[in-house]
Amino acid sequence: MFTIKKEPFIKTKADALLIGLYDKPLKFEGVLQPLDDAFSGQLTELVKNGDLSAKKENTSVIPALGHITAKRIVTAGLGKEKEADFHVIHKAVKKAAKQSKQYGLESIAVVLDSFVTENITAVEAAEALTEAFFMARFEYTGYRTPGNEPEKQLKTIDVYTEGDPVEIKAACEVGKTMADGTNTAIRLTATPPNMMTADDLALHAKKLADQYGFELEVLERADMEKIGMGAFLAVAQGSVEPPKMITLKYNPADSWENVLTFVGKGVTFDTGGYSIKTKDGIVGMKTDMGGAAAVLGAMEIIGELRPDRPVMAVIPATDNVISANAFKPDDVITSLSGKTIEVKNTDAEGRLVLADAITYAKQQRAGKIVDVATLTGGVVIALGKDKTGAITNNEPFFEEVLEASHEAGEMIWQLPLTEYDKKRIRNSDVADLNNSPGRDGHAIMGGGFIGEFAENTPWVHLDIAGSAELTPGVMTRTLAILALSDQSE
Repeated sequence: MFTIKKEPFIKTKADALLIGLYDKPLKFEGVLQPLDDAFSGQLTELVKNGDLSAKKENTSVIPALGHITAKRIVTAGLGKEKEADFHVIHKAVKKAAKQSKQYGLESIAVVLDSFVTENITAVEAAEALTEAFFMARFEYTGYRTPGNEPEKQLKTIDVYTEGDPVEIKAACEVGKTMADGTNTAIRLTATPPNMMTADDLALHAKKLADQYGFELEVLERADMEKIGMGAFLAVAQGSVEPPKMITLKYNPADSWENVLTFVGKGVTFDTGGYSIKTKDGIVGMKTDMGGAAAVLGAMEIIGELRPDRPVMAVIPATDNVISANAFKPDDVITSLSGKTIEVKNTDAEGRLVLADAITYAKQQRAGKIVDVATLTGGVVIALGKDKTGAITNNEPFFEEVLEASHEAGEMIWQLPLTEYDKKRIRNSDVADLNNSPGRDGHAIMGGGFIGEFAENTPWVHLDIAGSAELTPGVMTRTLAILALSDQSE
């Protein structure tokens, strides 16, 4: 798909030519001078007339009209050169790719060196723009009948640069891998709930295991009953769909110790149970497995890029529905850890399935745990939809996760968990814990409940209830980057 070229980009026969524009003020000089020459200075005139701009995320699609062999020029405005970084390129190219999607491009040529500055290497620019382009180009087609799907798909990208061809191509492949994993998470989340059951999630995990050599374990209902996974099974007991506790293990080493572990909430549809959601609130609850989708997307990236540390994924997969067998408010259930839980709200089910998943992960030698879940509406009230809420019991580990999120460009914001909060979670007359001690601090109550099962294991909770709605696939790249980060220091 990627071809690295050093010859003049003016001669490309691709459907479109992608260039980066810096406002310095904008002049077609240096690497882009041949382009303006081919247009007899008309591009400079477009700048003077205000029809072409290099302001951040200002994009344009210009017909070539025979001036060059490409059919169109796609511009990505990058703002001031000194302020540009990986994320500036990512946002600008993503917008440019979306704008150009309507033209059904099958091939594109990139003038990579037009994105390079003193602060941004050709390798960094290649990864940023490739990742952004494939994320923007992705479209979930669902179950459209033939004739309603997109007609053309991107087949080739020619990258024109003076940089090292081997390094540039490798960076492009990394960018595409990051995008593909994120797009997998988006596809899984968008799939209708009758097509994405717990069994379907397990089948996807098996596909990853077969492709990348992961060790796969899927616990069935009888297995979970045998070991006492009562919190998860309480949520699952109302459904005719068999629940699955899915575990994937990636191990590049001889030992299985201090394993970085991702736990993803896999509630494939959430009615709220007897604490039923409203008619408007219940629509879209197929996305309640967004945490599981992010974890599976990250495992795909890990399978491709092969970090040198062991990584485990644990996914409790079920739906939460109403039936004669469903669990009820006021029930008391016993978790895998042995802790008892008073159920005050059957719509606070995510923390129940994650409680047993985290306990099970610890039994499988998890050394550090990140759980990802569309957990609470409270996090949306507290932080809006552009931020993921976070809670931790270990600040150094949280800093690792925070650094990975910065690199991915996925904002997280830490919420406090105080002793007062913990007392509220433990406030029950009949059990050790209360799964819903009130609306005050709802996001903290949900995350803090999960922390009761993480105990002393370094743990970070990521509540993506809002951010996954605004940005489907969120946290996929953060998790992957965390797994790929250098832990030698």
